[in-house]
Amino acid sequence: MENRRKDPPRLFVTGTDTEIGKTMVSAILMAGLRGKYWKPIQCGLMGITDTEWVREKTGLAAEHFCPETYTLKLPISPHASAAHDGVRIELEAFTAPETGESESLIIEGSGGVMVPLNERDFMTDLIKRLDVPVLLVSSSALGTINHTLLSLERLRREGLHVTGVVMNGPRNPVNRKAIEDYGEVKVLAEIEFLPVIDPETLAWCFRENFKGPTIPGVEGSSA
Repeated sequence: MENRRKDPPRLFVTGTDTEIGKTMVSAILMAGLRGKYWKPIQCGLMGITDTEWVREKTGLAAEHFCPETYTLKLPISPHASAAHDGVRIELEAFTAPETGESESLIIEGSGGVMVPLNERDFMTDLIKRLDVPVLLVSSSALGTINHTLLSLERLRREGLHVTGVVMNGPRNPVNRKAIEDYGEVKVLAEIEFLPVIDPETLAWCFRENFKGPTIPGVEGSSA
């Protein structure tokens, strides 16, 4: 039987909310895939940026990280942070970075799937422009069923392909089953609290959570 070629994954990591763990999941993926990371819109420049955090925690070299298209001062919704800085976010400004033939690309969004970018466009419009599959990050806690199902519904209404869901927090079999059954989606991983965040721990977390039938293009995936 002819072996099908598996392309390296290109994923847009979005979430059901802000501070839901998108950057942690992105770091885990980077530690395992060792491809390129891109944060198109960085909101908040008071401390370390998400790009700097992922680079620090994974220990990967600078060539693994692509510059942001927009860096905005305030840690608030992109449309409001851009207005504060006197700029307008334009979809035409975004072009996905080039990658090598066997190199993955992890794109991390800002906030949830419906945060506005300007007076007309939302995060879903940016995902459509980049034309990559979506990995939805959610919580395992109370309330996640509603948030996750609403996010899935919106992504699908926009015609976007959802690769799966990653749940952050203590394992919750009831919430996981509800998301898979009602959302008709696969929960690809459940990421519990990591007491230490360093290259070795992140790489271990990738091996433990993203093996088997997980992300298309990852070695060992049955997708």
